[in-house]
Amino acid sequence: MAWTNDQLHSDLPIGQYFERVVAEHGDNDFVVYPDRDLRWTYREFDARVDQLAKGLLAIGLEKGDHLGIWARNIPDWLTMAFATAKIGVVLVTVNPVYKAHELAYVIEQSDMKALAIIDTFRDVDYVKIVRELVPEAATQQRGHLTSERFPRLKSLIYMGPEKHRGFYSMPELLVLGDNTPDDGLRAITASLHADDTINMQYTSGTTGFPKGVMLTSRNILNNGFYIGERQKFTSRDRVCIPPPYFHCFGIVLGVLAVLTHGATVVGVESFDPLLVLAAVQKERATALYGVPTMFIAELAHPMFDMFDTTSLRTGIMAGSPCPIETMRQVIDRMHASELTICYGLTEAAPVFTQTTTEDTIERKCETVGRAHDQVDVRVIDPETGEDCPPGVPGELCCRGYNIMKGYYKMPESTAAAIDAEGYLHSGDLGTVDEHGYYRITGRIKDMIIRGGENIYPREIEEFLYTMPGVEDAQVVGVPDAKYGEVVGAFVRRSAGSEISEEDVQEYARARMARYKAPKYVFFVEQFPLTASGKIQKYKLREMAAEQLGLTEVKVFASDAPGADPDATDNECAVRQ
Repeated sequence: MAWTNDQLHSDLPIGQYFERVVAEHGDNDFVVYPDRDLRWTYREFDARVDQLAKGLLAIGLEKGDHLGIWARNIPDWLTMAFATAKIGVVLVTVNPVYKAHELAYVIEQSDMKALAIIDTFRDVDYVKIVRELVPEAATQQRGHLTSERFPRLKSLIYMGPEKHRGFYSMPELLVLGDNTPDDGLRAITASLHADDTINMQYTSGTTGFPKGVMLTSRNILNNGFYIGERQKFTSRDRVCIPPPYFHCFGIVLGVLAVLTHGATVVGVESFDPLLVLAAVQKERATALYGVPTMFIAELAHPMFDMFDTTSLRTGIMAGSPCPIETMRQVIDRMHASELTICYGLTEAAPVFTQTTTEDTIERKCETVGRAHDQVDVRVIDPETGEDCPPGVPGELCCRGYNIMKGYYKMPESTAAAIDAEGYLHSGDLGTVDEHGYYRITGRIKDMIIRGGENIYPREIEEFLYTMPGVEDAQVVGVPDAKYGEVVGAFVRRSAGSEISEEDVQEYARARMARYKAPKYVFFVEQFPLTASGKIQKYKLREMAAEQLGLTEVKVFASDAPGADPDATDNECAVRQ
């Protein structure tokens, strides 16, 4: 469907839009954390946002600067997000399970000027890692950091009351904000535009390290609105959001869908099924979000029947296909009879198809819904570029207000993802039926999806090359009952090396996010090759399945048996 900006819900930057919502729903709860007994109305939250925004201006941040946030779903994650939005600072979201290797890359690639962190999350000591990466912070004046490794990084922020040498604390920033006039803040907020980059999220890259997806207010604010519309949100809805804010699932599907309807965020700092169930009961949540494994964990908790979930009506399940039995239990036992399913990409802000509250359970489990309002979704024959008829598989592509500005400092990758007509190519194979419902049938990209997290083997392969004793490595997805897929690594040892499976796993876990670390490591003398020397990853998946006693093996279009070994992925996809 063709679209124009005047058809969109809003063409305001998020800072200005938020102030309009405050004027209309100021006394309504905006952010609630039941386990902390914390409750901010829209008006109270706005006051805190303004304080922090002025504090950030006071330490030298300016419109267009990049501020990274590395934290779990703490309440002030949201304060920081809206404060940066009001002063035109780009919020760079950092995965909370990243470790030093990944953090260093994001700081450098994003041209980060400030980094805001918490203390720890799971097995990651944030303060320790930053100290190791930026040792100069211990001896230099705050706000005037001169880092040899990260020359653009000038300020470090600790998002708590404690003081750490070289860091600003949140109370200090709020005090600085109190002593800073409002005039500067108001002028900057009024000068912002909906097409300014407001958010940068890093998505795993096919060519190694992640790419920074530049998203605008127009992208994510409108996407949040249409997501909420599919769930029939009103200002009376209370939405429990366990997915992380650093990801579009938490911040766009969750927080911005709530904001655009004057509703309430029921926050959970990190996923725990017991905390989620308690939050739903205490706040009488009407909507619940999560990937299928989250819902499965909640339903399977031995104390599930002790909690009252009858307030639930709707929500979102996304990230991977939902087993139909799980959906039945969510409807029957959780009472979320109007649960919806979403599909999209970070590059599409992210959602471009979604089911409705009225759709049947079969459509919720077998399809990813119909196209969103104001976006044009096509199933394109990768070889001809023509639209595929109903039922015929092709690549899912999308065009509209929601498409990213591009990958930060990666024009070639941007051009490869968005064609000359403005269509974003998903890399996913799918079909559309005569009623406009889309189905995902496979992937062109060599990607692993572990519990909703996208993992590109190339990134892990390049990392494993840095390990002493590794001559070569190939990474594939291995079927898993809990997560759908997990990472399997096939490793060729260097001459004389005696590294073990545990050595490889520990090396990876210590330096990168645990979900990327290989669950399985297989040592080989050589990789299976085609006549032209191309590694046959489908055979590696078969080898993994055989060694582990698995029956399900995922076959990708590009390396399917019988495919031309030297054909492109797209060519093979067409033949399949």
